[in-house]
Amino acid sequence: MTIRRVSTALALTAALVVSAAGCGDDDAAQMTDTITVLAPLFGTAPDPNGELQQAVQKLIGKNLDITWVPNADYGDKANVTLASNNLPDVMVVQQDKGPSFVQAAKAGAFWDLTDKLDKYPNLKPADERTGRNATINGTRYGIYRVRPPLRSAVVLRKDWLDKLGLKLPETVDDLYAIAKAFTERDPDGNGKKDTYGLIIPKWPSPVFTSGSPYNVVETWFGAPNGWGERNGKLVPAFDTEEFYQANRWLKKWMDEGLVNRDFATLDSANWSDPFVQGKGGIIIDQNTRATDVTLKLKQKDANDFDKVAMVGNLKRSDGEKFSLPFEGYLGIVAISKQRIRTEKQLDEVLTVLDKLQSKEGSVLLTNGIEGRNFKLENGYAALINQDDPAVKVVQNDVDKAFIQLGTRASIGLGQYPPKYPDAPTQKMFELRKPLMEEDLKTAVFNPALPVVSDTYVRKGGTLDPIVSDARIKFLSGEITEDELRAAVKRWYDSGGTDVAKETGELVAKVGK
Repeated sequence: MTIRRVSTALALTAALVVSAAGCGDDDAAQMTDTITVLAPLFGTAPDPNGELQQAVQKLIGKNLDITWVPNADYGDKANVTLASNNLPDVMVVQQDKGPSFVQAAKAGAFWDLTDKLDKYPNLKPADERTGRNATINGTRYGIYRVRPPLRSAVVLRKDWLDKLGLKLPETVDDLYAIAKAFTERDPDGNGKKDTYGLIIPKWPSPVFTSGSPYNVVETWFGAPNGWGERNGKLVPAFDTEEFYQANRWLKKWMDEGLVNRDFATLDSANWSDPFVQGKGGIIIDQNTRATDVTLKLKQKDANDFDKVAMVGNLKRSDGEKFSLPFEGYLGIVAISKQRIRTEKQLDEVLTVLDKLQSKEGSVLLTNGIEGRNFKLENGYAALINQDDPAVKVVQNDVDKAFIQLGTRASIGLGQYPPKYPDAPTQKMFELRKPLMEEDLKTAVFNPALPVVSDTYVRKGGTLDPIVSDARIKFLSGEITEDELRAAVKRWYDSGGTDVAKETGELVAKVGK
């Protein structure tokens, strides 16, 4: 979004708030029976009269008028909505630290929930660190959507490891040796040199994005997670020598052909394909990727799909270990002030959302309808009746849509964890928890997650691509390391100096 677009969003949102404030309480004395919602969609949109939506509405005692937007278009739709005078009552905000939402929230378009959630047991922050991370400079503008605090992992082709007599990696050197073997030693046994090690997709421009393979590797080498302290001042991770060490190491992989050649353009939606197709053998991503590729391998050959292994974060060459945690949440659910104008109305909406995030509500959102599309087996949700087309619709509505409204139970886990019908997939799921618990011991937390610099709000769209684009060009061999360092200087000169100064001051004020 350009600065002009953000300014327009701010102006329109401010006008909206003033207009709402001018209405008398009589005009807004009562909530309607319907709550409007904007939420992302990952498949076929649910029928408003479908079984799952009807079950949800029965539980909360309200109708839901949900606008489902395909996830690929959700960022643009959210920005357009924030710049309009037609905000929904409830909105899933994926980029809660993005310029558009920060501007709108500070202008008063959304309710400040900082001191309003304690009386709603299913809405108040369940974890202090995550609750702080989900604020904007200490102010809470929504209910965070919980995610596991540490999900970074390395997924490998186990069948290739076995064929080449290789062990699971423990260090970055081990991983390099495996990638070289996967590239040069014919791990699929077809007599051709047509495989490689690491699969990386195109990644969005914000260099602070904590989930990218680049950030994971940089953390392994000792770079800060987003921001770190140097000589008593907060500096971005890319202004550290560890950042350059990590990227020199990655460039060696690129130069030796150990990574997919199209890493700068590969669509992340197709990230798993080379792994499943037997082209690449390593993915550095969230631990959920192991389940994804296992299921896809099963679709390819139901009799031979136990081909996936997973480890957690790796040690540096000297044996030191630094693990990359995530924010502990992914976006928020915010409440606008367009129709929800009074404290009484806010209480009514929060009461509804509290019911929605109760155990019963979370089951509906993240598992579905017990006895219809799943049954409980020793505390696990096992799918049932999946041959029934109507039940498949219920399952679709859970997996592709309603799960996005959940704030209490995490995607991939559910209120009840999934019971998979086969041992390999279940094994990949069960492995997540012990790997996370071990890596949390060496987690490197980002101290700046709770804050947003005013300069970054204004200039982030211009600043973000400077270093991330230069990093890709460096890894591709288009520019030298000196030119990469010059890009970091350009980041500072273009407003980054003020961003760093303001971020440091805010972290000192809000607390780490």
